[in-house]
Amino acid sequence: HDIGRSRTHAINHAIAGVEIGNALGFPEALIHIIERHIGAGITAAEARRLGLPEKDYLPQTPEEKIVSYADNLISGVREMPFYEALDRLKEILGPDHEGVELFRKQHCEIQEWMK
Repeated sequence: HDIGRSRTHAINHAIAGVEIGNALGFPEALIHIIERHIGAGITAAEARRLGLPEKDYLPQTPEEKIVSYADNLISGVREMPFYEALDRLKEILGPDHEGVELFRKQHCEIQEWMK
């Protein structure tokens, strides 16, 4: 999912990853995982603010949601529990940012799947 990090470590690594994946003939499902894993999902309005092509980068399938969620539980090479990752997102984005709530919703949804 982070193949675009071979070109950049900025938020647009997802866009770079899609370009690489398309050039290598990756299946569409994998392209969507690469594209939609950033943040806990990014709305079109937020994408515009971040300088990304204006579209929704919200994970749709269970696979996309799991990769996006798991990606937020890692900082560098360090794994962290959900509540620590949530606090980290609040520090980075601000406590009222939509990404914080998206991450919380992903957590609840994935916990339900595990029951």
